[in-house]
Amino acid sequence: MTDTVGTEADAAERDAYFVGGGIASLAGAAFLLRDTEIPGENVHVLEKRQVFGGALDGRGTPEEGYVLPGGRMFNFPTYECTWNLFRSIPSLEDPDTTIKGEMDEFNENHETYAEARLVGADQEILDVSSYGFETQHRLSLLRLLLTPEERLGETRIEEWFDETFFDTTFWYLWATTFAFQPWHSAAEMRRYMQRFTREFPRLHTLSGVSRTKYNQYDSVVRPLRRWLEARGVDFLGGHTVTDLDIVPARAGKTVETIRYEDQDGTAGTIAVEPTDVVFVTNGSMTDALSLGSMTEAPDLHDSGTSFELWKALADDFPEFGRPSVFADHVPESKWESFTLTLREPDFLEHVVEVTREEPGNALVTFTESNWLLSIVTAVQPHFANQPDDVKVIWGYGLFPEERGNHVNKKMEDCTGEEILAELCHHLGYTDRLEELRETATCIPCMMPFITSQFMPRTPGDRPEVVPAGSNNLAFLGQFAEVPDDVVFTVEYSVRSALMAVHELFDAEGDVPPVSTHQYEPDVLLDTVRAAFR
Repeated sequence: MTDTVGTEADAAERDAYFVGGGIASLAGAAFLLRDTEIPGENVHVLEKRQVFGGALDGRGTPEEGYVLPGGRMFNFPTYECTWNLFRSIPSLEDPDTTIKGEMDEFNENHETYAEARLVGADQEILDVSSYGFETQHRLSLLRLLLTPEERLGETRIEEWFDETFFDTTFWYLWATTFAFQPWHSAAEMRRYMQRFTREFPRLHTLSGVSRTKYNQYDSVVRPLRRWLEARGVDFLGGHTVTDLDIVPARAGKTVETIRYEDQDGTAGTIAVEPTDVVFVTNGSMTDALSLGSMTEAPDLHDSGTSFELWKALADDFPEFGRPSVFADHVPESKWESFTLTLREPDFLEHVVEVTREEPGNALVTFTESNWLLSIVTAVQPHFANQPDDVKVIWGYGLFPEERGNHVNKKMEDCTGEEILAELCHHLGYTDRLEELRETATCIPCMMPFITSQFMPRTPGDRPEVVPAGSNNLAFLGQFAEVPDDVVFTVEYSVRSALMAVHELFDAEGDVPPVSTHQYEPDVLLDTVRAAFR
């Protein structure tokens, strides 16, 4: 373990720099202020965009349409570090309750329970009470759970299971809940199976899912940023960090300079003292995302600034990981989401009628869709500034390179209007499509790296949160190595931040351990029963 730099006594003389403005950096800044003596004005968050929140971004207006790149599901009693954070931050609307308290009340009033998790041809609600396993599927799952991660190496999921596994009800549920593809890492699937063992028996209803009152930008990012700003944290939008000057020595590696470009492309530097600390989010799921419109398809980019920074650092210091393992496989890591803003009620009423799902955050997947479309009809309003007469539906397609069943184009080449038409086809609403176009806005969002963290990997491909020999540098987020935890979760980012703060500072409290529900007898018994339903 790296020795902490400095002590609590001199924390007021130190500065902390966070590269990237996502949830990992915001959480890290909060943990610094809460658990150490560093003052808020000594904490700086550098972000390329003017909007902070990273993958938890959410924006828009009723007139122009709302946009959500994605939506995050939470889980209790897992997500130990996330709850640790959320219990510390007041909610946006009520300073007398916390983000966690607001979520508890919301989920008590709006329990998640999917009535139509999978919908087949002609809007038929499919029976998902059985996962459809054969004996060989159960044996393969058991063998995966019993195989140590280091022995899995770069094994892909499709190399572990036979072809029939990917036609089971379980795979449709699993893939569309967690966004796994057959070519993704078997090691990551194993982690998920262990981390969410409690959820295995109720995967078909998602009844273990906790949600935020609004989208995560309004419910998490805004109150967290407000709390940080009130304590003097320095938010620097329009700052793209391009490189770090790191000096190696016998005593270890030390960051001395942060190099960046401002929004006008002007180069600048920030001098870093040896006692200062730099936290870098190396890579981002939503890096290089592109938005389309009702009349234009989004662009597909093949590079992003956070990955370019990571590559520059790893070129000089190979122990900082191998970013190409994750960043150079866009065809295998992309998918596309869309946000539908409705200014009349008929379409939402039709969705409720077809799916038997009152707006309540349950996930509906259309199994006959060539794009493998899924939608979430959230409890309304889903945005804090959303009027009562405006509704929002979020959705995504895991196969954007395929042609639609109704629209003879690849999803990635489709405008928002064409995606809306394809969705209406699967919902049996094509006869009302023309008038819907006049009152709805569908904004597609292409994300080239959204599942890049699932790409097959080996030890060392992700850097340690605090690399060996690092004096004042830590890595945060989905592409740092957090033992036993699962990527593509808010928890992974928040845990990495708490680990970094505790390793580089003399912080109060402890990092909560990753839960081990997979070893609890009652949980195991429920899991076995579910596998044989």
